[in-house]
Amino acid sequence: MSKGEYNEEGVRQAVRLFLESIGEDPEREGLLDTPDRIARAGRELFAGLHSNPDEVLAKRFAVDTEEMVLVRDIEIYSVCEHHLLPFHGVAHIGYIPGNGEVVGLSKLARLVDMYARRPQVQERLTQQVADALVNELHAQGVIVVTDCEHLCMSMRGIKKSQAHTLTSAVRGIMRDSSTRAEAMRLILNAR
Repeated sequence: MSKGEYNEEGVRQAVRLFLESIGEDPEREGLLDTPDRIARAGRELFAGLHSNPDEVLAKRFAVDTEEMVLVRDIEIYSVCEHHLLPFHGVAHIGYIPGNGEVVGLSKLARLVDMYARRPQVQERLTQQVADALVNELHAQGVIVVTDCEHLCMSMRGIKKSQAHTLTSAVRGIMRDSSTRAEAMRLILNAR
């Protein structure tokens, strides 16, 4: 098997070894099918490792506008690469089209999913979404804000279940203070 391919059998073996290493019996009734379940779940949870933003953003529509497009509250479900525990929250994406082209609104959610479905950190995920819109869509400006709860912080370690992490990435003409302020107003006050 080459590097980069999903190895379902390897995941099964690793889960079995993990269960044994924490002092569990992988032959116990409740755990018998756990390696299979994790192997199937892993294929779905990490499917973003085998996708590219150019595929997600390939379909475009000609629209003669230079006005902001903003989609709020896109759900994020990912796995922290440091602890392999979930983090979840929302992403807000705004962009100003370039080249007279926009993507379907669902493509923004697909882009978030693509980057979230890999071992990840929130900071990088936020930057990757912004960079993809600049590089693939040639957006004149982009703002991405993510707001997430990390279970590695809620259920272990510091155990602060109400703590949320906010990250942002701003590119192009969205760095202009008035444009950025308009985007943030739309993101935060449109509830």
